[in-house]
Amino acid sequence: MLKFLGVWAFLIAATTMESSGDALVRIGLFEKTGALRVAVLVGGAALLFGYGVALNLTPLPFERVVGLYIATLFLVWQVVSFVSFRSTPSLPVIVGGTLIVVGGLLVTFWSVPPTADVP
Repeated sequence: MLKFLGVWAFLIAATTMESSGDALVRIGLFEKTGALRVAVLVGGAALLFGYGVALNLTPLPFERVVGLYIATLFLVWQVVSFVSFRSTPSLPVIVGGTLIVVGGLLVTFWSVPPTADVP
């Protein structure tokens, strides 16, 4: 249980940094000018680098962490999108997001018994 909480902590940190970093890059590109634009873009780049580090420090094999990461990313992305841009998800986003979350959970938690090697 403690390992699972550690995994979630890394994933929430990574997804928060990725979605926030992307939001800052978007804001820097389209809403800021001059030195403030550069500062916002550098902040976004730092967050995106931090996301890559946090994701790769997650204590799960990469092929298993990716599914849980995608599910977590979708959920965190909706929160960051609302906070940064005041956008609420439409019905297609909710339905598609449900599929993303279910798929991510399947990839992470559905274990297949090992197959025997046939000589």
